[in-house]
Amino acid sequence: MLANKTIVLGITGSIAAYKAADIASKLTRAGASVEVVMTDSATRFVAPLTLRSITGRPVVTDMFELASEFSIEHIALAEVADVVVIAPATANIIAKLSTGIADDMLACTVLATKAPIILAPAMNVNMFENPITQENLSKLKARGFTIVDPACGRLASGKIGLGRLAEVDEIIATINQVLGRSGDIAGKRIVVTAGGTQEPIDPVRHIGNRSSGKMGYAVAEAARDRGAVVLLITAPTSLPQPAGIEVVRVRTAAGMKEAVAEAVAQADVLIMAAAVADYQPQSVAEAKIKKDSPSLTLELIRTPDILAEVKGNFIRVGFAAESEDIVANAKQKLEKKQLDIIVANDITDADSGFGADTNKVILISRDGKVETLPLLSKREVADKILDRVVGLLAKKA
Repeated sequence: MLANKTIVLGITGSIAAYKAADIASKLTRAGASVEVVMTDSATRFVAPLTLRSITGRPVVTDMFELASEFSIEHIALAEVADVVVIAPATANIIAKLSTGIADDMLACTVLATKAPIILAPAMNVNMFENPITQENLSKLKARGFTIVDPACGRLASGKIGLGRLAEVDEIIATINQVLGRSGDIAGKRIVVTAGGTQEPIDPVRHIGNRSSGKMGYAVAEAARDRGAVVLLITAPTSLPQPAGIEVVRVRTAAGMKEAVAEAVAQADVLIMAAAVADYQPQSVAEAKIKKDSPSLTLELIRTPDILAEVKGNFIRVGFAAESEDIVANAKQKLEKKQLDIIVANDITDADSGFGADTNKVILISRDGKVETLPLLSKREVADKILDRVVGLLAKKA
């Protein structure tokens, strides 16, 4: 979503202004054209030269700076922007925007643009919680501004509280989400499962697998960035919760089945990227099993087959993690579970196995089309899968 987009990055006078350099860097590396507008107070915290060096673009600091291509017509930036992001946004700029004051280049740009606007507040906890600031934020939300809520943590004053600038990745995820409102699956409801389920043996042990959840999270984020309304049903992982996505946390296969059955009632697509345990102990010990015996025998029974058992009029995408006869086994699974697409990968390959950031998969459709993809990042694989989903949605429509 970021490639070839023009993003106006507004920076205001907060100690968190130094983080704007990281935002600009990541947006630029993602292919966006980043136009930076700094208030006078922002330049006291970070030098305009820093932002110019990162973006390769002149930095606007003065509405009447004749050397700037945007100086004469102060609405020029507003017209070229695909999105305007102010990070960090101080209580001062929030107050200005809520009342329509336009006494600097950044405020003028916001008032003149028709592009979506994102604010990431950063300030002292007392300032943020002040009823005036909260009222101003409420006004801006009502007018369609997107607010990236600040985090709780150590502030410049030394206090611990709400007011830290949100994480850079969360801000960028929000930018993707806002730009994705006009994406090719905008408004579609997509349910994604991720992670490896854990079947308890006793209160401290479980049967599990090596799934990291990275593939499922990548699919969820890619769907979000293309405009979908995404519900992520995840087994335990160490991954941070993705921004802009509703998350339901489960532990067992039975818990995941229940969550999926409820979620797909209004879903357009179900993408089962989770590694669901095939077996579970027939009985779970109420207390921790002691190491009193040299051996332990567990009787295992099958877990629910979620894809086969959950019914509904939605597109079904499954995954097949195989170690041999990959295509044959994947095709068999596709037919057995009545899938529209199955994504098969060789788990013996170190670059596409559990925990890797890359994946090398084979996409197989119900119509018999087989496409072998090269080694790609999991995010790129996610977009390839969604490209297929887009085609199926169009046919269904």
